[in-house]
Amino acid sequence: MALRMAAKKAAAESPKRLASLIDLANVPSTLRDFLGQSQISRLGCFIRVWSYIKEQNLQDASNMNVVNCDNKLKSILLGKDQVNLTELPMLIKLLFPNHPK
Repeated sequence: MALRMAAKKAAAESPKRLASLIDLANVPSTLRDFLGQSQISRLGCFIRVWSYIKEQNLQDASNMNVVNCDNKLKSILLGKDQVNLTELPMLIKLLFPNHPK
């Protein structure tokens, strides 16, 4: 319940920030090949990438905060072999076109 209230408060305080997460955007060809969609929101993209990581068991067994990228995931994450989970949102954000403020 507290989380829901916090989300409503955040949406009310910064609608532009929330809009940048949920607005549909045209995606580049590499991301389009990975997702199978030509438009998706940043949040939707993050969820799809996270689902892919979980389905393919790409989290490192010894350190669950690290993702071992396969070739398909490397294609969208700047060719990195391993990615820390804290880097993931930033790397996904880089794939989306900038919106004018």
